[in-house]
Amino acid sequence: MLKRFVVLSAISAFIFSCNNKKETASAKADILFTDLDTSVSPAADFFDYANGGWIKKNPIPGEQSSWGIGNLVFEENLKRLREISENAAKTKAAEGSSEQKIGDFWSSGMDSAGIENSGLKYLQPYLDKVNAISDINSLVAAVTDFKKMGSFTLFSDFVTQDDKNSEVMTYKLWQGGIGLPEREYYFKTDSATINIRNEYVKYITTMLTMAGEDATVASKEAADILAMETKLAKASRKLEDLRDPYANYNKMAIADLGKMNSSIDWKSYLNATGVNSIDSVIVGQPDFFKELDNVLHSTPIPVWKSYVKFNLISDFAGALPDKFGITAFNFNKLFSGAKERRPRWKRVMQSEENALGEVLGQLYVKDFFSETAKKRYEDMVEAIRDALKDRISNLSWMGDSTKQKAFIKLAAITKKVGYPDKWKDFSAMKISGESYLQNIMNGNLWRHNFEINKLGKPVDRTEWGMTPQTYNAYYNPSNNEIVLPAGIFTVPGFRDEELDDALVYGYAGASTIGHEITHGFDDEGRQFDEKGNLVSWWTKKDEEEFKKRADVIIKQFNEFEPLPGYHINGKATTGENIADLGGILLGIEAFKKTEQYKEGKTINGLTPMQRYFLGYALGWLGQQREESLRSRLLTDVHSPAKYRVNGPFVDVDEFFTTFNIKQGDKMYRADSLRVRIW
Repeated sequence: MLKRFVVLSAISAFIFSCNNKKETASAKADILFTDLDTSVSPAADFFDYANGGWIKKNPIPGEQSSWGIGNLVFEENLKRLREISENAAKTKAAEGSSEQKIGDFWSSGMDSAGIENSGLKYLQPYLDKVNAISDINSLVAAVTDFKKMGSFTLFSDFVTQDDKNSEVMTYKLWQGGIGLPEREYYFKTDSATINIRNEYVKYITTMLTMAGEDATVASKEAADILAMETKLAKASRKLEDLRDPYANYNKMAIADLGKMNSSIDWKSYLNATGVNSIDSVIVGQPDFFKELDNVLHSTPIPVWKSYVKFNLISDFAGALPDKFGITAFNFNKLFSGAKERRPRWKRVMQSEENALGEVLGQLYVKDFFSETAKKRYEDMVEAIRDALKDRISNLSWMGDSTKQKAFIKLAAITKKVGYPDKWKDFSAMKISGESYLQNIMNGNLWRHNFEINKLGKPVDRTEWGMTPQTYNAYYNPSNNEIVLPAGIFTVPGFRDEELDDALVYGYAGASTIGHEITHGFDDEGRQFDEKGNLVSWWTKKDEEEFKKRADVIIKQFNEFEPLPGYHINGKATTGENIADLGGILLGIEAFKKTEQYKEGKTINGLTPMQRYFLGYALGWLGQQREESLRSRLLTDVHSPAKYRVNGPFVDVDEFFTTFNIKQGDKMYRADSLRVRIW
């Protein structure tokens, strides 16, 4: 339920100039005006009208799969965090301190010569475990160890809140085990996907050969791995089917797991994983685990050994000698479209963020997120909460009993803005200057132990799932909370106080705050109550009315075809599309109460409401490569950026009046066909 599933796109002409150390007062004064492409009518394509000026001037850099506002926030933060890391590396910090961990992680990652000279030295103990695999039991034992270190095979599993009892942490078993990003990659028959499957076999072969396997044997086993993964993919549920929380909730006693899959000694597996304080687990997709049982028996052990070895090498390729990292990059270009590999410092910084992001975040917020900004967005949350309450009150399709329960849930939504009040304790994470690979593994092991340690303990509702510097946000249905990191409010090149309310209510109020609050009432979030429990609180009639309206937005988005033969999956993206539309509507209601809206003064000829819609579009400003777009259409529950603007706008009455949209215009949608939910 993240607002930004991937780092998205761009910012204004001012930022482009600023990155070249040139600044003009007029550009800085009005970012919305400088981004316009006035050769495009807002009635024909609002996204291109709002963002086309910037896009034309800012091609995607070779190392990027997309380029836009999210990328610029991310890149700016990388520079800030690099400075923190370099300073830490120069400091003689006490062993175990945050500075020591940051400095040694950074130094080990930047030691390219040392990594080349070490070869597979630090991976070899794990390769030895693979070589020792002789049967299913030893296979599962090796897989168990590697999962803790960050290499996930066979299936997925994780600790989370129980959907039906949010006061309890539970353990979930989930489908997984496939190496391509999503099940459809194994079955689509267009030329691009067939090529990806062929290249996947070559990629596996190359990785195994570089690790010492005979090339002929590696090629045969790579083909066998693809065939084996195809069986697992066939047994996996489709992306849209994973959105049904009831269908993916199957509680089982640990003692009964063997009835579903007898190949795995579940008691031993769970004990080795650290799961020893519960007597039942949640199984997401039992049919997958039944098929995994068959595949475990029918696949020869040498193929399993190659499968585990390949995943181990591929998962840590970036911390191995460059030939491994370059091979991984060249394969992943098929999904990203990136032309160049990112420089080492950016790759290391990203790994450091994954391991020590919250440690870095404590230093980040001291300098880059003021108390004034924090209060502005906390107040905006309440303004948008009030707007949703008003809109629910005025719904004609919802009965009073459901409305009253909706009010209770809305009032109970917890807001987390900027950064945590309580930080995690990283003292148990072991980081040294010796091995970059081992530091990454130790970071993953710390995370594994941190999560497993939650079982059997009260739920910590103060915890954050993102770092403060993250350009993203989320709604957590089990906690009934919205989490809004400081990074998501950033407009690069501008201090918060320089941004007018119209821009901010569109950029942050609609596309972030309103979006996340609406997630509590989308097709999935609406099934959880105010305490975060999966329980029905709707009348049957109101539920049917909601589904009828949700079907309209599904149909609307199914019609979009961003690439020939690749339509948006309206069902898989339902929740995000509902949240986008809801966020826009809530932002409008809240913005209408501001002084800027009431005064109605124009800026560069743009009315407050025009600036509001442009502010929303700014949040999605950017472009992405065709390879990345194709991958996103198959794997992501979010629609591509352009359709997160043009898609919901045609359902918003104020959009039609603000930009004088008339029948015959491409952005026109008849009143009777507009989506009416929240």
